[in-house]
Amino acid sequence: MLQLPECLLGQISYEEFLRDYWQKKPLFIKNAIPDFESPIDEHELAGMALEEQVESRLVMEKGPNGENWHLENGPFEESRFSTLPETHWTLLVQAVDHYVPEVAALMEAFDFIPSWRVDDIMISFAPKEGSVGPHLDYYDVFLLQAQGTRRWQLGGFADDKTPIVEGVPLRILREFNVEEEFVCEPGDLLYLPPQLAHYGVSQTDDCMTWSVGFRAPSADEIVTSLADFIGETLCEDDRYGDPDLELQSYNSQIGPDAIARVKTLVLEKLNDDEVINAWFGRYMTQPKYMDQLIPSEEAVSESDLSENMASGAVLNLTEGSRLAFSDTESGFVLFADGEGYPIEAQDKELIMHLCEQKYLTSHELFSPSEKTMVNLSELINRGTLYLSD
Repeated sequence: MLQLPECLLGQISYEEFLRDYWQKKPLFIKNAIPDFESPIDEHELAGMALEEQVESRLVMEKGPNGENWHLENGPFEESRFSTLPETHWTLLVQAVDHYVPEVAALMEAFDFIPSWRVDDIMISFAPKEGSVGPHLDYYDVFLLQAQGTRRWQLGGFADDKTPIVEGVPLRILREFNVEEEFVCEPGDLLYLPPQLAHYGVSQTDDCMTWSVGFRAPSADEIVTSLADFIGETLCEDDRYGDPDLELQSYNSQIGPDAIARVKTLVLEKLNDDEVINAWFGRYMTQPKYMDQLIPSEEAVSESDLSENMASGAVLNLTEGSRLAFSDTESGFVLFADGEGYPIEAQDKELIMHLCEQKYLTSHELFSPSEKTMVNLSELINRGTLYLSD
């Protein structure tokens, strides 16, 4: 089992990190996880890349026709790996934590960041000189070296106006000026804030790096999703109106008074904190892959759940599923995989406990309300939770 240190950031406290580094500047922690040994090797990683449900990519610095930076998307045939060159390629497998509990255990070390911000753990493997080129990400990322070594070069901050290599299905930066450099060995950790240009190159034939990424939805994604959510709550009576309409000098002019009315209509809907809260909780707990929710083979009722828990069963969160909660004046709500479940006041601590530790034992699930048992049974039937011995 993965042995995690008491503090992942060495001598830097989590408060200091959030104040001075988070989304501000990079941080390198030497030997962040002492004696780290990866619970998954390159052969198991390649095996995952053969699976239909697993998102995987292969990046080659030189393509089959001699072009620079070639991208292939999985799933791959097993024979593909036997035809790869000896150097200058990288295999990337997304969301490994959804399938390998020993990998998912690393998430416990990042409990100083809200859990609903976590995206997934991507694992890359590369022989010597393997890389995905100099690039930037629009999200925070912690890079844990799992085996082998990788040289990381850091540049300045970039944006969508920074020139990239054209004609390549990757955001490779056309220019990259090195400002800092680190060589990461097993157990070393490198934090990068969003939009910091970086370039990692494998120094050995067995380089494996774990990337812990965090969700950072764009304004486009937020506005689009929120508009869809609010739209479902509106009725036909909510319309543009102008009872204060006055004669205009130009009949076809859209005047500032019309724009003010539209803004008022929109802002009335956006200023409802309860609506925003209900949307945001659902949005930030949506699964990375919707088809990962596998319903239980047989429907579980509240009485079935009670009997199982009485027999010593444990209620667990499925790998890849997401939980969060909010506690406002209008009530306590559990958010689970994109849905919201109102929770009675007597069960608040129980649900908070489930969200924080990701499981409940029979001793912890003590005298819950009937409504909460119905909600938990539904989450089992949806595939968000499951029962184990």
